[in-house]
Amino acid sequence: MSRRRGTPLSGARRPKTVRGLGRHCALIALAIVMLYPLLWMLASSFRSNDDIFRLSGIWVTHFKTGNYADGWNGLKFPFGLYLINSAIIAAGAIAGNLLSCSMAAYAFARLRFRFKRTLFAIMLITIMLPMHVVIVPQYILFSKMGWLNTFLPMIVPKFLATDAFFVFLMVQFIRGIPRELDDAARLDGCGYFRTFTRVILPLMKPALATTAIFTFVWTWNDFFSQLIYLTAPNVYSVPVALRSFVDANGDTSWGPLFAMSVVALLPVFAAFLFGQRFLTRGISTTGIK
Repeated sequence: MSRRRGTPLSGARRPKTVRGLGRHCALIALAIVMLYPLLWMLASSFRSNDDIFRLSGIWVTHFKTGNYADGWNGLKFPFGLYLINSAIIAAGAIAGNLLSCSMAAYAFARLRFRFKRTLFAIMLITIMLPMHVVIVPQYILFSKMGWLNTFLPMIVPKFLATDAFFVFLMVQFIRGIPRELDDAARLDGCGYFRTFTRVILPLMKPALATTAIFTFVWTWNDFFSQLIYLTAPNVYSVPVALRSFVDANGDTSWGPLFAMSVVALLPVFAAFLFGQRFLTRGISTTGIK
């Protein structure tokens, strides 16, 4: 009897197994298609200029490891200087967003003050405002302040909670924290600031980690604003330095360019690799889909 009962069950499992195998094969094929440009760039970093655009595959027959050395020392300054410059800008932006956006989010989520809803709506509207609209008045302002060719235009605004997306993300996270914790802290004699630093802020680790990761990636890959404010070669960031490999006359060092592009991507991959757990928790607990 047990064998007769097991026969239809095993037959029913086969279509599910086949469908599951088909889905995995489709996902693997899609992943290969999506990763192909990165794999091609990695392969091109080991090719000569003549082979880069002559060969469309990702298999490398003749390795040219000198592209990394040529790219590292191919500009006026070593490429390590540009990595340090981008790291300084990203670290300052992360510190500014974590401090200012968390405080602004706590005010919108917990405090009561006049025009709270109006100011929150205005803050949300700024998310839809392109940065190209404000880049000209900001450039004039920073130019008069003598901040051109410094990292201040990319760092100081972050301490003023200018990234409304992160403020909104943290507001949604704080609203999910029970207000009973605030009441208990108030009974213990904590004011708003101590409640924020000792109760709310320790519980915001997933949202803070998400903010830090996104800020790092967006700041590290930012090209437009850094190209506007950083024109001296000694303060170039990584995106601006990579642009320097491209010659307007057509004599471009593609091999060193791709080699340094691979080097520039390593910190981004590391950020997602070590922070994906916090990133998933931060997004899933804020109600943002």
